[in-house]
Amino acid sequence: MSESNGTTSGAEKEFVITRVLNAPRELVFKVWTEAEHMAHWWGPKGLTLSVVKLDLQPGGIFHYIMRTPDGDEMWGRFLYREIVAPERIVFVNSFSDAEANITRPPFDDPWPLEILNTVTLAEDNGKTTLTLKSSPINATAEEVQVFQAGFDSMEQGYGGTFDQLSEYLEKV
Repeated sequence: MSESNGTTSGAEKEFVITRVLNAPRELVFKVWTEAEHMAHWWGPKGLTLSVVKLDLQPGGIFHYIMRTPDGDEMWGRFLYREIVAPERIVFVNSFSDAEANITRPPFDDPWPLEILNTVTLAEDNGKTTLTLKSSPINATAEEVQVFQAGFDSMEQGYGGTFDQLSEYLEKV
């Protein structure tokens, strides 16, 4: 099950996607917070992910590289703001370089440099409802507009990522 809806957060809309996973919350939290698990499901379908660093603490970084089948590379990073096991992870996601410096994304649109993400996990009868809320921070009006215009694409992207998460949880 996947749904997306825009909700108002101050003057900005935020992207929200929810997925019900057939796994207990503690396991879902574990695969969101350990490098050996993230490498198996995080990112767009068809890309491979290598974890450079995962330091799970406020101020810590998850730094990774994604590779396409034809060898193109994209770097990314999370800067963790808050970790409340096993119910919430708050992080700022950005494209980066090999040294984990924030960079512009590898496409032309003026995408925000920093996206604030809040992942919440709620368990009911052994299933976990994962909710991801995202909104740009430190962004120009144009970057916010491009972010909002990208909701359909983000729903597809996160939908594929969460499909991979769901499939991975069945194997763990």
